[in-house]
Amino acid sequence: MKLSIIIVSYNSKDYTRECIESIREFGKGIEYEIIVVDNASGDGSCEYLSNLSKQNSNIVLVKKRENVGFAKANNIGIHKAKGKYLLFLNSDTVVGKGVLYGMIKLMEEKPEVGIATCALKNKDGSLQGTGGYFPTLIRVFSWMTIQDLPLVDTVIKPFHPMKDKMGKSGRGFYQKERELDWVTGAFMVVKRELIEAGLRWDESYFMYTEDVDFCFRAKKLGWKIMYTPKWSVLHFGGASGTREKTILGEFRGIKKFYRKHFPKWQMVPLRMILKAGALARMLVFGIIEGRESFEIYAKAFIEA
Repeated sequence: MKLSIIIVSYNSKDYTRECIESIREFGKGIEYEIIVVDNASGDGSCEYLSNLSKQNSNIVLVKKRENVGFAKANNIGIHKAKGKYLLFLNSDTVVGKGVLYGMIKLMEEKPEVGIATCALKNKDGSLQGTGGYFPTLIRVFSWMTIQDLPLVDTVIKPFHPMKDKMGKSGRGFYQKERELDWVTGAFMVVKRELIEAGLRWDESYFMYTEDVDFCFRAKKLGWKIMYTPKWSVLHFGGASGTREKTILGEFRGIKKFYRKHFPKWQMVPLRMILKAGALARMLVFGIIEGRESFEIYAKAFIEA
C-alpha cells in the first residue's frame, strides 16, 4: 500500500462526500486506502460512509459513539493504516489533479523530509495560512502585538505568517517552497518511519495546536518539514467548528504546548502576552467588527 488517507469526519457529510470523490477521481494510478473516522456525526455521514465502504474495499469506516476529537481520531486511523505514507486530510478539502502523486514524489526525492504539505487555497483561489515557526515567547509576542508592522517578519520568524486582519498581507510567504517548523493538519503527508518511531498525535489536545505539537516532536526525532506551493488543495475551512471555538481553542492549545515543551517559568510571560493580545483585539476588533468579536476576545482574555 503506497498511501493511507486518514480523514476525521464530524457533521460534514457533504464536504466528506466531495473530498472522497476528488480522491477517487485524481488518485488513479496510486495504490491507496481511505480511512474515515467519524466522530459520532448526526447528519447522516455514517449512513453514507457505511454504504460507500461496503461498495469499495479500499474505503474503511470507523464509527465512534462520541466525539473523541481530532487527535485521538487520527490515532485511530493510524492504527488501521497500511500505507508507506500517511496523509492526514481534513474532510472539507478537495484534492486536484496530480496532488497526491506529486506529494509522494517530493517525499521520495527528499529522504530527510518526514512531513510535507502543499498550498491550501480558498474557494476564490487565494492562499491560506498553512504553517509557520514554533511559538517561542518572542514569536508569540510578535503575533499578539507588532507582527502587522512592516519588516517585522524578516526579523522575527512568524508563528502565523498570515495576517488576514490587515489587508490580507502575508500571502507572499506561501508562494515559495521552504522548510518550516510546523504545517497544518488539514493536509499533512507523513512517512511511515515516523509512525514506526512511535510518533502519534497527543490526545490531550481536543482540537487546535495539536499539529504544532506533532511537528515539534517530529523535528526532535531529526526529521525536516517541508512546504511546497507547487501543488494545492481547496480547503473550505470551518466545517466542524465556529470562529469562537477556533480562537479559544488556539489560546488553550498554546498554553498546553508550553506546559508540555517549555520551562515552567515561561508560562507567566506567555499568559501576560496572551492577555495583552486578547485585550488589544477585544478593543480594536470589537470596534471594527462589533459585539461578537468583543465577546470572543473577552473570553480569550479570561482564559489566557
